[in-house]
Amino acid sequence: MKFKFIAFGALLALILSACAVSNKSISDTDMGFRGDLTNDNIAARDINYSAEPAGMSKKFDRSFENAPPFIPHDLEGLVPITKDMNMCVTCHMPEFAADSGATPIPASHLYDLRNKTDLKGILHDERFNCTTCHVSQADVKVPIKNNFTPEFRDANGSAKSNLLDILNEGVR
Repeated sequence: MKFKFIAFGALLALILSACAVSNKSISDTDMGFRGDLTNDNIAARDINYSAEPAGMSKKFDRSFENAPPFIPHDLEGLVPITKDMNMCVTCHMPEFAADSGATPIPASHLYDLRNKTDLKGILHDERFNCTTCHVSQADVKVPIKNNFTPEFRDANGSAKSNLLDILNEGVR
């Protein structure tokens, strides 16, 4: 027993001395992607959002299957969005979308997922704040290259949602 105690103590001393010798640390100014964040060096990125008006801008493909699509147009005068004032629905509700050339709000937004109820064309109360999920497209330099390549099961998957069709896949 005494031998095990001495061997354990020697091993512990060896580990602690190795840690003390290895003084390899990262300075605070080298951490993260944003660089030096000390001494008030934090600055907002220069982001160029699309200045194109609704209906005139280029649409980006979805990032992955059923991902919320980007907002391809300028949001000037459209935000803030409140329950009583939502300018997005004036163009994107299905009954208006075809006439305005807008992407129609998908069926999943006109459906109560908790109670499994079709709301018959009425926007669900939890879906009024569009910018919770949908973000403006921006031309920015990304700090890390993204090698992700989305695979869509449906031919229209990069442009259209099929969430209600596949929502319960694999659920028993």
